[in-house]
This record gives sequence, C-alpha cells and structure tokens, in this order.
Amino acid sequence: MTTTRRKTSTTTGRGAATSRNHTPAGTGARAAAAGAESVDPAELPVRPGEDPWTAAEVAEVHAELNSELVRLREEIEAAEAALTGLMRDSNDGAGDDQVDAGTKNINRESELSLANNARDMLDQTERALARLEGVGFGVCESCGQAVGKARLQAFPRATLCVACKSKQERR
Repeated sequence: MTTTRRKTSTTTGRGAATSRNHTPAGTGARAAAAGAESVDPAELPVRPGEDPWTAAEVAEVHAELNSELVRLREEIEAAEAALTGLMRDSNDGAGDDQVDAGTKNINRESELSLANNARDMLDQTERALARLEGVGFGVCESCGQAVGKARLQAFPRATLCVACKSKQERR
C-alpha cells in the first residue's frame, strides 16, 4: 500500500482536504440511508464457519463508516483552524528565544501530523464506504479471500485478511 503526502499551504493554513471534492458533512445522513439499503448482505463474503451478513449488520457498519466520515472531517477542520492560528502566531516571533521558537515549531509539526493522519484515515474510510456500496468490501486485496466478518465489524476499513496483514507487517 502506498502513501502519498499532501502539501499543506503555509500561507493560508488550509490543507489538501479543502481542495478535494468531499461531500458536505450534512449530507451524510441521507446518503447513509440510501447506501445501506443498496447493499445485498448475501453478496458480502464471509470466512468458513462465519454466519452470513444480515441487513442490520451491514447497516451498522455503514452507519459507523458514515459517522467516522463526519468525525474525521470535523477533526480536519479543527486541525486546520489550529494550524492557521499557529502560522499567524509564528510570524510575531520578535523577541522569542530559542526555546519559544522551538516550542512553536513542535506545536506546528504536531498539528500538521495530526491533520495528515486524519486525512489518511478519511481516505481509508471513504474507500471502505465506496467498497461497501460498490464492489470489493470484505475481499482481501492481496489474496482475494474473504477478510472475515468479525474483522470487518471490528475494523471496517480493513482491506487485508489477517494472514496477509501479518505478512505485510513482518516486511
């Protein structure tokens, strides 16, 4: 799995999340109702020995992914607002000693890291939701076998089965 870094503008404090085409947070509830109903639980793969998916379980996973989208978008907005303030404050460093300047840099880097992590999680969540509503949810991207119902209920963004994830982590 490759990870791409997004450049964050230092002039406005606005990151790449605002330049991508995300649906507004207020439309999630309507999309959640329509999206969960469009998924046929019988088509979702399960591992041997697992019970098939039910409509209620699919709706629960769908609702969890949608609520995660809203939470992550709010988190990104808050981080970008904090970055805007840190960028604004970093310009009035007249008279700051090295410790003050270092503290400001650490705070700025921390906020950038949190914002980038939230963007990555947002991408994973959007991808999981698209796979759930389309094709590929519950299928391991590496071996093509079922990821496992229990794994997806615990971590709906999972794209690899336990065996393939273990191999990936050993590398």
